[in-house]
Amino acid sequence: MQEDIRLFLNYLAKEKKCSKNTLDAYHSDLIQLADHIAHSSSQEPAVSSKVELSEEHLASYMAGLKVRSYTVSTIARKVAAARTFVRFMAEQGKANSDLSPRLSAPRVNKALPQALSVAEIRKLLDETGRLPTIDGRRDQAMLELLYATGLLASELMALNVDDVNIGEGCINITSSRGRSRKVPLDKRIQELMREYISSVRMKLLTSDREQALFLNQRGARLTRQGFWQIVQGHADAAGLSTKVTPRTIRHSYAVHRLHNGADLRSVQEVLGHAHVATTRAYKQV
Repeated sequence: MQEDIRLFLNYLAKEKKCSKNTLDAYHSDLIQLADHIAHSSSQEPAVSSKVELSEEHLASYMAGLKVRSYTVSTIARKVAAARTFVRFMAEQGKANSDLSPRLSAPRVNKALPQALSVAEIRKLLDETGRLPTIDGRRDQAMLELLYATGLLASELMALNVDDVNIGEGCINITSSRGRSRKVPLDKRIQELMREYISSVRMKLLTSDREQALFLNQRGARLTRQGFWQIVQGHADAAGLSTKVTPRTIRHSYAVHRLHNGADLRSVQEVLGHAHVATTRAYKQV
């Protein structure tokens, strides 16, 4: 099944525009499924291009997941990966029949988004503004921009200088699925980004060919993992007791915008949600 899994992941990447994190999770889950089938099958390998998946294989795989100490959400993800893979194999004519309806995932009660209060956000942003170093001024620009736009960490780190259009008062975002959107910037953030690009970034830059907006100490694009560490470091320094991630700040942006009277559709467009139901969850916070 290794080759079939590779073809399936290639399909998800090219046709469905799935992110690398999603592809990595599906790959891990499907390797587990393949190993289970290999160990549970008593038949000799047949000279056939079709995957010999049976209801018994899938039933025993499901039973095996339930007896392990997986969370409900992890089991649901693994079942979803198996179901999508099985359906793909049937559509490609590489499986005798579509057994995906036999795979039912447990219901996952989604937790509400975790957001900081306005006072906690202010403490966090004040903490970054307190540091006069080049790194501190860069961090202030990043966190202020994140809270003003609700971007994903991956979107923020993928920004290039040319994506910032101060003249039009917006930034241009292209998601991992290839969808584009413009996110407006208020006057204060426009001035902050103008100052960052003209002064702070120039002091971090080591090559004129580097197009990344936010740079590390070596003058290269800052990674998402590096940004996560920066956010938590400032949260600790600000004395915030809860774990703070870039997604926490994104959630805070959405909750605070809605609380201050923004309509659901406008927040949906800024966040880049495909469905307004995703955005509606913030109204419950």
